[in-house]
Amino acid sequence: MSNAQAETAIWLAARFAVRSPSRWSTFTDTEISASSNLGISTLSSKYRSVRSMTRSLAANLSAEDQMVQSCADASPVKWHQAHTTWFFETFVLRPFLADYKPFREEFHRLFNSYYISLGEEIPEKKLRSSFSRPSLGEVVGFRAHVDREIERLFTHSVDGEVSRRVILGLSHEQQHQELALTDIKHAFFSNPLRPTYQPGALPKDRADQVPELRWLDFKGGLTEIGHSPNPNVPLDFCFDNEAPRHRVYLQPFQIANRKVTCREYLEFMSDEGYTRPDVWLSDGWEIVKQAKWKAPLYWERDPSDSTGWRVFTLRGWYGLSDLLDTAVCHVSFFEADAFAKWRYCRLPTEAEWESIASQEPVQGNFLEAGRFHPVPAHGTSGVEQLFGDCWEWTASAYTGYPGYKPLLGSLGEYNAKFMSAQMILRGGSCVTPADHMRASYRNFFPPATRWQFSGIRLAN
Repeated sequence: MSNAQAETAIWLAARFAVRSPSRWSTFTDTEISASSNLGISTLSSKYRSVRSMTRSLAANLSAEDQMVQSCADASPVKWHQAHTTWFFETFVLRPFLADYKPFREEFHRLFNSYYISLGEEIPEKKLRSSFSRPSLGEVVGFRAHVDREIERLFTHSVDGEVSRRVILGLSHEQQHQELALTDIKHAFFSNPLRPTYQPGALPKDRADQVPELRWLDFKGGLTEIGHSPNPNVPLDFCFDNEAPRHRVYLQPFQIANRKVTCREYLEFMSDEGYTRPDVWLSDGWEIVKQAKWKAPLYWERDPSDSTGWRVFTLRGWYGLSDLLDTAVCHVSFFEADAFAKWRYCRLPTEAEWESIASQEPVQGNFLEAGRFHPVPAHGTSGVEQLFGDCWEWTASAYTGYPGYKPLLGSLGEYNAKFMSAQMILRGGSCVTPADHMRASYRNFFPPATRWQFSGIRLAN
């Protein structure tokens, strides 16, 4: 890889959290039980749908493709398939299906990501690409075995704790669906052949001009953020870092009507944005110098395009001139912050963002659209692109909400221990499953992260 692609090492695997069954459950043991055909049917259908999506995302990849681990942030797709299955075996089948027989006992250690309290030494993350055995076929067999046993479990009495863990496992797998696509994109970009993940061209965008960036005023005041349980949603769920719901006071603020586009970011680059220390945080400026960043990740010089750049996507190369009105993505927090300073603006706080997003429907360019790249804004009268396209960096550091208490035991390792040196992102991306997203969802990464579909929205 070139210096412009160099990334600092980031610990990412499974960074999110599970809602505490005792504190944040919105359904009772009787609401999802063997006596509730609707509840079990809904849960079983959701299970099959999520697991099927993972299979479909891997269908275009060879066994060799699924072995690649191209950077410290990433994991092989084969490992993603096995680890998500390990989660169901470890936290659902072993404790709740009395006669369950593991597919292979060695998998209990091999596909553990970071759950130290389970008591076995965990293989180093950087070694995942060296696991030529088990074969891809055996991993697929592992998935089929666990799927059969989960369906068998559903024929028994399924109490609220089992249901909660299944729902957690499905949300966990949806996270890994997004990670698998971001990881394979980096792997293919790192390959000198630059293979294409998804055949066919990007769908054509509307011919209409993207709306001008403008400010929308919000009066602020006392508001509430955090997940609000919805008893009308049978499988309502949140990770425990989205709770407890609490009050915050917001000063009056302005927020941009849409995300920052590639065209606008190119203006920053043309104004020597990457060589101006005055707009960069100190740590960001050090990384710019060391890694020789000159553009977002996946941008490459191309004299044949009128902009002088081309962009690598999951559908292959595109001249930047074809993507100028789409949201800029694969930028770090440091780049987002520098751009905002260059525009004499700032990034929104997560409370500001959620106070707006919670009033809007969760609609946007998500994984199911099959585009795998941001689209231009449509030009509606209000705030748009809050959901989908690319995650939006906020000015908020990742920490627990007031009153937050992590779970005890192994599942408590799912979230709280990562509340250090990371920044919050909101809104999801073009590779986030649509039903995985909600206004209270808190994603988080270290500020140098670029390989995720992360972008920018401005605030004042």
